Amino acid sequence: MIALPSRLAVRFRAGGYAARFHELELLSKGLSMKNLNIASLLALTSFLCLPRAVADESWPQFRGPTGQGQAAVCVVPDHFDQKSAMRWRTELEGRGWSSPVVENGKIWLTTAIEHERLQKTVRNEVKDVASKLNLKVLCVDFATGSLLHNIEVAEFADAEPIHALNSYASPTPVIADGKVYCHFGSYGTWCLDAASGKTIWTKRLVIDHSVGPGSSPIICGQSLILVCDGIDEQFVAALDIQTGKELWRTKRPEIQANSTEMKKAYSTPIVIEVAGKEQVVAPGAQWICSYDPKTGEELWRAKHGSGFSTSPSAVYWNGLVVFSTGFMKPELVAVKADGKGDVTDSHIAWRVKRGAPNKPSPLVSGGHLYVIADNGILTQIGPNGEDLWQERLGGNYSASPVGSGDRMFICSHEGIVTVIKAGDAYQELAKNELSGEGRLMASPAVVDGDLLIRSENALMRFGK
Repeated sequence: MIALPSRLAVRFRAGGYAARFHELELLSKGLSMKNLNIASLLALTSFLCLPRAVADESWPQFRGPTGQGQAAVCVVPDHFDQKSAMRWRTELEGRGWSSPVVENGKIWLTTAIEHERLQKTVRNEVKDVASKLNLKVLCVDFATGSLLHNIEVAEFADAEPIHALNSYASPTPVIADGKVYCHFGSYGTWCLDAASGKTIWTKRLVIDHSVGPGSSPIICGQSLILVCDGIDEQFVAALDIQTGKELWRTKRPEIQANSTEMKKAYSTPIVIEVAGKEQVVAPGAQWICSYDPKTGEELWRAKHGSGFSTSPSAVYWNGLVVFSTGFMKPELVAVKADGKGDVTDSHIAWRVKRGAPNKPSPLVSGGHLYVIADNGILTQIGPNGEDLWQERLGGNYSASPVGSGDRMFICSHEGIVTVIKAGDAYQELAKNELSGEGRLMASPAVVDGDLLIRSENALMRFGK
């Protein structure tokens, strides 16, 4: 690369997919015509002539192509509702909090048909139980919203207990190479052919979730990675994406807890690249661990405290894995990702208590780090863990936000989508009410510049 007076960097993020996203940065401090030679001008001209960023054509997993809620382009206007900017709306049967995933013009999501949901006391806690459960996979046409497939994959006569806020179809599917991998936690995992909807293989790894499934699968190379953090046992496993054969299983670190309920977790792992090597990073109860996706070898671990029922995914930001520790009192913790072994004492960069979420994942937008707490407090976090500003949005939150450019879209239980401009001060662009749609619990997706939002009742597409 020709050296410029300002540094021109092209950074590639490695993930579990063949398609990799790149970020272009032009750091123009001190740049002037006086200190540019001919070679530098040619290089700068070539950079400026690069095509503008194109919209994501797919959203293949939970939180999108990078697994961190970032979209290349979103053209949805700041203000929208069912009468403005909505391209179509498709009613959905059953209950499910899985996010929509999209590839080749098809949207996939899961749902559960619950028969007679009753309340029962289990281990001194009131939980919901369905007397019968039908698990389904739905496929919707991205262009028209028409239902292409309604596939029942399993029926269970006696369902396990579940938390009132959870669903039996909360894990988000993942798509790769013409196959859709649908995970229902301990109820099973199905690999479907994306063209026909037919089952290719199925596999069941049984654990006791206590309050229902939550963690979504991801793909890295030829492996489908599943985080199985139950109250009875905790492990991370990899299945062969072609056959469903278990490739490896790695036990989680020992958890010291007075109750088995404090051993469970529901976080979806992410794939990062450090020093040219891929890592699968998965927060859990008391520990966060990094694994070699090919072998399952634990690369590093850090003890974050006594947190459990960890739900948010981590983000990778400025060389740090940033994650929330979960219940009872969540903290935001940043760990340097270049360690080996137990790095608790050496690689934890900072901790933040104020504003940490129990359920929504963090978001990096416009180069800044944001967290939305379950009670609606939005916080911008600085590179050293400092609170730069906080603002109360109101409402309750479970869905993870998405960002594109300098805009963020944050969905509340109450059906409000708040649009925020990323920056050094709080700037609210719009509050959009999707009235009559029920709760917004699923994290949204962005495809071809349009916004896909799954509500309690329907799937909606918004665009220009």
